[in-house]
Amino acid sequence: MSRTKIDLKLKDILVAVLGIDADIANEFDAESGLFGHLPELDSMAVAGLLTEMEDQLDIVIEDDDVDGEMLETYGGLLAFAEAKIIEG
Repeated sequence: MSRTKIDLKLKDILVAVLGIDADIANEFDAESGLFGHLPELDSMAVAGLLTEMEDQLDIVIEDDDVDGEMLETYGGLLAFAEAKIIEG
C-alpha cells in the first residue's frame, strides 16, 4: 500500500471514528496535533481509533505498541501505520 493510500485511509478513519469534518482531516499534515489537541480524541476514542486502524489497514496493534508519541501528531500516527503495514 502506498504512503498516499495509507494517508487517505487514515484520514477517513479519523473522520469516521472522531466524527470530525472531512475538510479538517484533509488539512492534517505531519505537524498537526492529535491527542491533546483534538477534543474528540480522548482516551475512549483512542481505543476505537486503534481498532478501526486494525480493521481498515489490516494490521495488528499490540498494547505495547501504543504510546503518547505515536498519537501526538498526525505524522507520528501515519509513520506508525506505515511501519505496521511494512512489518505485517
